[in-house]
Amino acid sequence: MGSRKVTSSVSADFQGKHVTVAGLGVSGIPAAKVLHARGALVTVVNDGDDARAREQAAELEALGVTVRLGDGATLPEGTELIVTAPGWKPDKPLFTAAREAGVEVWGDVELAWRLRGPDAAPWLAITGTNGKTTTTQMLASILKAAGLRTAAVGNIGVSLLDVVLGEEQYDVLAVELSSYQLHWAPSLRAHSAAVLNLAPDHLDWHGSMEAYARDKGRVYEGNRVACVYNVADKATEDLVREADVEEGCRAIGFTLGSPGPSQLGVVDGILVDRAFVENRQKNAQELAEVSDVNPPAPHNIANALAAAALARAFGVPAKAVRDGLRAFTPDAHRIAHVADVDGVAYVDDSKATNTHAAEASLAAYESIVWIAGGLAKGASFDELVAKSAKRLRGVVLIGADRALIREALARHAPEVPVVDLDRTDTGAMLQAVTEAKRLARPGDTVLLAPACASMDMFTNYNKRGDAFAEAVRELGS
Repeated sequence: MGSRKVTSSVSADFQGKHVTVAGLGVSGIPAAKVLHARGALVTVVNDGDDARAREQAAELEALGVTVRLGDGATLPEGTELIVTAPGWKPDKPLFTAAREAGVEVWGDVELAWRLRGPDAAPWLAITGTNGKTTTTQMLASILKAAGLRTAAVGNIGVSLLDVVLGEEQYDVLAVELSSYQLHWAPSLRAHSAAVLNLAPDHLDWHGSMEAYARDKGRVYEGNRVACVYNVADKATEDLVREADVEEGCRAIGFTLGSPGPSQLGVVDGILVDRAFVENRQKNAQELAEVSDVNPPAPHNIANALAAAALARAFGVPAKAVRDGLRAFTPDAHRIAHVADVDGVAYVDDSKATNTHAAEASLAAYESIVWIAGGLAKGASFDELVAKSAKRLRGVVLIGADRALIREALARHAPEVPVVDLDRTDTGAMLQAVTEAKRLARPGDTVLLAPACASMDMFTNYNKRGDAFAEAVRELGS
C-alpha cells in the first residue's frame, strides 16, 4: 500500500464545453440533462434506434440537446469530453477514437464525484463480485443507527447524480460500485472502501481476470482512513498492497475466524473488532452476536463484518453496529426462507446468479436438495460441485445450460441423484419444486441457488424467485 498524499483534480466547469454522452438509458439521460443545465453543448450518441430511443431523443431534443441515434461508434466533431453509460465496453470504437484524440472518458459516477459541492458527504465505497448490495444496505442501517444522515446509493439503483445534486443533506453515503462504474471513475477518492471478494465475472466486458481485478481495485485509490479487505481472499489484500492511498490510511481485514490486530472477526459467536480500539495488540471490542445477522449464513456474516469495518472507520460506536445489524432486513431472493413443508426448509437464493454466490449459499446448509441451472455466461461448475458434493442429497436441474452442471456432477458427485428437467415453460418451476420434495428428507433444505442467470426462462432473478416461492406455497397447500 503506497502511502502518499493523494490529491484529485476536480473540475466541474462545463460552460460552452462540447460533451458527448454515450448511451441513453438510466444514466445517460440524467447526465445529458445535468450537463446541458450547466451550459455544456451536449450531443448524445446511441447504438439503438427503436421506438423507445426515439421517444427519449425527442425529450432531450426539446431541451436543446443534439441526439444521434443508430451511431454510437463515431466521435462527434469537437468533442472535449465523453460521459458514458457504465455498460459501454472499453473496446468500443468511440473510445478508441477518443483515446487517439486525447479526449477523457468519464462514467456517471465520475460526473457525480466532480459535481459534489465543497461540503459534500464523504463516500464509504463497497465493491466485490458478490454481496455488494447486502453489505451496502447493512452499512446504511448501521450508520442510521448511529444517528447519521445517510443513504444506500450507486449501483444499488439510486443515482449518485440525483443524490449529489439533490437538496437533501447527508453526513456520509454508503456507495455500492460495480467494476464497470469504477473503470470509468478515475478521480474517485473514497473516505474508506472495501473489496468483499473476487471471482471471475463480466470477463467478456473487462477482457481478462487481471483487468477485472484492476478495476475493482480502483476503489482503494486515494482512501483516507481504511482499505477493508477479505482475509480469506488473498486477491483483495493484493489490491490493497497495490493501491496509492493518503498517508495514515490503514489496511483492515475481516475474517470468519479469530481476528488478529487490525482485523474484525468472530470469537465464540461474537463479532469483534481488533482494528478500531486502543491497544489492538491486546484488546478487542465486542460489536454484535452472530445471531444479530440476518440470515446468519457464513457469507452474510462476512458481509456484516465488512459493513462494520467501514462504519467503525467512520467513527461509529459499537452499539450502533449491533443495532444496525438487528434492524437490517435483506432484500427478497437472497437466502430468503420461504416455508417449511413436512420438516423440509425451502430457501430462495435466486440472486445467486454465478458460481461464487451459489458456493456461498450451499455452504450455509448441511443437507441440500439443490435446484440449479439457467444461463451459465461462460462459467465452469467443476470447482463449485467438488466443494459442495458432500452436502448434496439430490439435484434438480433446469434451464438452457443445465448440461454443464450435470456433467460436473457426473465427474465430482456421481452418487448424487439428479433430475434433469427438459422444459422451459412457466410450469417448469412447479415441477422442479415437486421433484425436489420427492428427493428431500425431514431436516433437509431445498435450495434454489441457480449459479446461473435467469433470462433463458424468466425476465430476471426476481421473477425466478417469485416462481419458486409460488411453487412452494402450492406444495404446502
